[in-house]
Amino acid sequence: MIYADNAATTKLDLDVFNEMRPFLLEDYSNASQPYSFAKASKKALKNARESIAKCINAEPNEIFFTSGGTESDNWALKGIMNLHKPNSVIITSEFEHHAVLNSCKYLESCGYKAKYIRPTKEGFITPKSLKSAISENAVLSSVMMANNEIGTIQPIKELCAVAHENGLIFHTDAVQALGHIRVDVKDLNIDMLSCSAHKFNGPKGTGFLYIKNGVKIQPYINGGAQEGGMRGGTENISAVVGMAKALEKNIAAIAENKEHLQKLEQTIVYLLSSAKIDYIRNGAQPQISGNLSLSFKGAEGEMLLHRLDLRGIMVSTGSACDSQNTQISHVLKAIAAPNEYAKGTIRISLGKDNTTDEAVKIAKALIHILKGK
Repeated sequence: MIYADNAATTKLDLDVFNEMRPFLLEDYSNASQPYSFAKASKKALKNARESIAKCINAEPNEIFFTSGGTESDNWALKGIMNLHKPNSVIITSEFEHHAVLNSCKYLESCGYKAKYIRPTKEGFITPKSLKSAISENAVLSSVMMANNEIGTIQPIKELCAVAHENGLIFHTDAVQALGHIRVDVKDLNIDMLSCSAHKFNGPKGTGFLYIKNGVKIQPYINGGAQEGGMRGGTENISAVVGMAKALEKNIAAIAENKEHLQKLEQTIVYLLSSAKIDYIRNGAQPQISGNLSLSFKGAEGEMLLHRLDLRGIMVSTGSACDSQNTQISHVLKAIAAPNEYAKGTIRISLGKDNTTDEAVKIAKALIHILKGK
């Protein structure tokens, strides 16, 4: 099997698994308990929070553990908007992850208003477009750091500056970016950031929300006093420990991984172009390395996915959340991808474990399928 859908999820790193194992089988205590058996769990939780904070240049008390990116996005948007009166406005983009888009729809059903910025055809939200969308009642803006389908990296620092100049809180969904590009929350000056561990070789079902000190937000899950009383529920120590290890390891190897992934994507692009395949690559630089959204003229994305699957190659037809939807994705619609190409779109997302040989096999398989061989 050749797995090339790393934007959907990644393989758990073996070092990460080994870091998690003791907290599943040996030090399995509830960190909230006062007895000595809970000391190891308490210490592990504290160390993981400090490690993650260091990775993004945050303070440990600004890191709140969640079940993943979807929960973090929901909390960021609803936790802020619920502190404001109906008719208050949230501003986001048309090509956000559905965790953000559907949260906005829910908020609209509660009497709030949402504005959706259209990205450029290259796949970017510009500071000018954000500024134009800001109205009198706007209180929050949310723009993803890197698009999960076409990989474009947004000008977050500039967008955040526009938001703050106009009195808005700024949130970014960094699920597709963290662990793949360097993120410094102090330099970017963002107020909130969402993360999910399974996008950078950590465990599924865990993530965090960074909330800058001083930002007022409602607790999301009412329960015990965990996470400073902001997010109730017994902490998943093994998963949190694994997330910290995975983030540390990926950030330490960012330059090496980037170079490797760029070589792999260049191999695929070169072979397809040399075979005179009629396709376009969606988005423009800067993009997450290894993320290739390719649209083939006159083809069907679902057909390509299944034909590749028969050859043992795993890709997606766009974002993972739309994998069963044969319609053109909301991302491709937002960037106005040409219809004759858009229907034939697949997303090849390569990871650090993919090889040059696999990249060659992916390209050759596509060439054979598209040329009917």
